[in-house]
Amino acid sequence: MSSDTPFIEPQLRFYMTVPHDCSYLDDHIATSLFLDPEQPVTRQVYDLLTLVGFRRSGKHLYRPNCKGCNACISVRVPTESFQLKRKHRKALNRNKDLKAKVMPARFREDHYALYERYINERHSDGDMYPPSEEQYKSFLNLDKNFAHLVEFRDSEGTLVAVSAMDTLSDGLSAIYTFFDPDLTRRSLGVFVVLWLILHARVHHLPYVYLGYWIENCHKMSYKTEYQPLEQLKDHHWHPVTFIDDEHGS
Repeated sequence: MSSDTPFIEPQLRFYMTVPHDCSYLDDHIATSLFLDPEQPVTRQVYDLLTLVGFRRSGKHLYRPNCKGCNACISVRVPTESFQLKRKHRKALNRNKDLKAKVMPARFREDHYALYERYINERHSDGDMYPPSEEQYKSFLNLDKNFAHLVEFRDSEGTLVAVSAMDTLSDGLSAIYTFFDPDLTRRSLGVFVVLWLILHARVHHLPYVYLGYWIENCHKMSYKTEYQPLEQLKDHHWHPVTFIDDEHGS
């Protein structure tokens, strides 16, 4: 694995957002660097920017750029060396009846209905509340060949989860997942991450990009469950290890 990050073409234009309250850390002010919306997001541009810590939200590619704070750390899972834990095997077993279908990232009424339930019941204190069709479309629907939605249905055909993922040259980027908030025993959030890792491995894609990890943010702590994990620090990707209790879960 090369730790070198790529050269970013100088003709790409970037802008800063105005300062705003941080969504993850109390009493912090956040700003983001984002690619000029007029710049076509090609697969090559997306690949290069992902390697230096950018993420996609809707049609925008961005990364945190906060003065005096480097808490947001990009992380990715090397798919070939990923190791299943006991809790992972349990989650896979509980959901072995589910069928996955990869499709273009286009609007579907049943997808939105599940998203609306999920936001209302799980994230009513978050930035995406209250949900709306317009907000959903701008966030998760994109007419690009690298953008996909993966739906998961049970044996009766009932939709239980949807994951937005992008296909990159060297992996998958996990954009967002929502699921039936009543099906807690299935551990659907865990299951979908595992599905992405195993799906990438089958297709010989070396990484699954999980976005940003913040040490002092409980919402982000789940990402340390998928190891080994690599972090982007000082412009290079490095292995990172966390204290893990395999028998405690």
